[in-house]
Order: sequence, then structure tokens, then C-alpha cells
Amino acid sequence: MTRQRGYRYSTSTGGTLTGRGGELIILDDPLKPEDAQSEAKRDAAKNWFRNTVYTRLNSKLNGAIILVMQRLHIDDLAGHVRENGDWTILSLPAVAETPQLIELGEGRTHSRSIGEILHPEREPKAVLEQIRATIGSYNFSAQYQQEPVPPEGEVVKWSWFRMFETLPSGTRRVVQSWDIAIKPEERNNYTVCTTWAVVGENYYLLDLFRKRLEFAGLHTAVVDLSRRWRADTILIEDKVSGSALLQMLKAQPKVGVPSPIGITPKDDKVTRMVIATPLIEAGRVHLRANTDWLGELRKELVQFPSGQFDDQVDSISQFLNWVPTRRQSAVGFATIIGR
Repeated sequence: MTRQRGYRYSTSTGGTLTGRGGELIILDDPLKPEDAQSEAKRDAAKNWFRNTVYTRLNSKLNGAIILVMQRLHIDDLAGHVRENGDWTILSLPAVAETPQLIELGEGRTHSRSIGEILHPEREPKAVLEQIRATIGSYNFSAQYQQEPVPPEGEVVKWSWFRMFETLPSGTRRVVQSWDIAIKPEERNNYTVCTTWAVVGENYYLLDLFRKRLEFAGLHTAVVDLSRRWRADTILIEDKVSGSALLQMLKAQPKVGVPSPIGITPKDDKVTRMVIATPLIEAGRVHLRANTDWLGELRKELVQFPSGQFDDQVDSISQFLNWVPTRRQSAVGFATIIGR
């Protein structure tokens, strides 16, 4: 306590704050590394922050909350607040993976180039490599690089994908792959449609639709997207809401909407994606560059299967598992220009 009647009050994660308030709240490592893999422990830290800490600012307009922590899990408290609020983020990986320009205040900045070590006098590159070898790539990526999974991905490597801006001319077929969410509530997965152009032995992701939808809106979205991209084939996972959608689309055919194909998955999500990876690693899967959905797609792909969501991954693996089984003579390719 100070002579001006200001004070600092300290408590532990989960501790009481009843009757307390402050202009500045600082949380320092609210989750222990050994608790990071426990969903119950992660949820307890998030619930304490959301239900107790977040409401304790004396001034919601001028006060501030500072969270200081190493990343421990995709769904840790830092990941949670980044997904659910507008925070100023300072991330300092031990080894810079992208160019960084860090604001220091009063107009000063510090720049870091790719590969630059954060504090070489304290932890030079050789020491960091030894730490990586000792604690493993997963823990190093989280605690030292501030990425809870290696940036290249666990199952799928981002560098395997090719980028494109303009489709090659010639014969192509447009296929839409739908992964249907069970429920539209906030905590459930999204409904996703990936729209693909099949050009010879290569596959081009033209568009990605991702949204939480009620069933009525789902039917409308399928019709609209099919007509917009003039789809030749529609794939829908044949279970729960997807089964009902298949029945409706077949019972009530629409102009510009091909009769959908029901896909019954035989393997788990990880196995389906593993089966698809040879096509990606071979450079035959191309993503449209400079789109507003590319960042979220990359995040989900490299975090799979540890990430919070896997709806985009499921849509992609469904398409990539299906298309090699179709012979060109059986799917009626057509030459279409301008898609």
C-alpha cells in the first residue's frame, strides 16, 4: 500500500477477488506447464478469468488487463482470449520465423529478420537446438516459439501446398465438398464448403465457405454456391444433418444444382487426412493466393489434429479421398472458361 492509498493485491489462479477491483490487472503464467494437457485445468483457468478476473477492472474504459505467459496449448488462456477479444499482442519467439517490427514506444522500433535469435548472449542458437532436442519439437514450438504446434504442421506441412492466382486453361470440373456441422451453436464446428477445380491430375481450391448455419440456411447455401460456381459435382457427408440435406436435395431438385453424392466415412478424421497427404506432398493441391480465408485455413491445417476446429480439414480430406477414385471417363469433364 502507498501513501496515496493505492495498493497492490495478489492472489493465485482460481483465488478469490470478491470485493476487489483495480485499474491494472496483471496475470503472470496462470497455467502450469504440467497442467496444459488437462482440459479440466485449462477450462478452470479460462472460467476463472472470464467469470472473476475480467469483471474486476474499476474502469472498463480506461483500465487494462495484461496477460504474460508462454504458450502451452492451442486452447490455453492466451489462445482463448485471442479468439474472443481485441487484444494487443506482443509475441517474441526465441527464433524469428517471420520478419518482425516491434514497437518500443516513443516512436522507437526494433526489427528482427528471419532466423534471428531473441537473446543470443543468454541463449545462442546451439543452446536452443539442444533445448529443442531435449524437450521435443512440440514443447519447444509452444514455450519458445509461442506456437502451440510446429508452424509447418503435424499431419500436413504447409509448404506442401502450391499457390495460384489464375487457373490454367483447358478442361476442368468443379466439385464442391460439404462438411456439415451438427448444430449451429457457437461452441460447435462450422459448416464448410470447399469449391475445387479439377484440372488433369491437379486440384485447385477456388473458394472456401465457412459459417454456422441452421438447417434452412444450409439448404439455401448449397443451392446458392452450386449456382454461383456452376458445380458439376456436390459431395456431402452422409450422417446426421448431412443425411437430411441429401434427402431434401434429391427429393426437391433445383435448376443448377446437381444431384449430390453422399459420402460415408470409413476411417477417423486423422486417417482420412493422412490418406490425402500424398497428393498434397506431391504438389498437386493448389490454394488460391491472397484470399481473406487463407489465414484461417492455414491455422487449422497446421494445428490439426490438436486444434479447436477441424471442419475445413474434413471438407478437404473428403474431396481429396474421393476425387482420385473417379476416372475421367466416368465424371463427364467439360471445358469451362472463366471460373
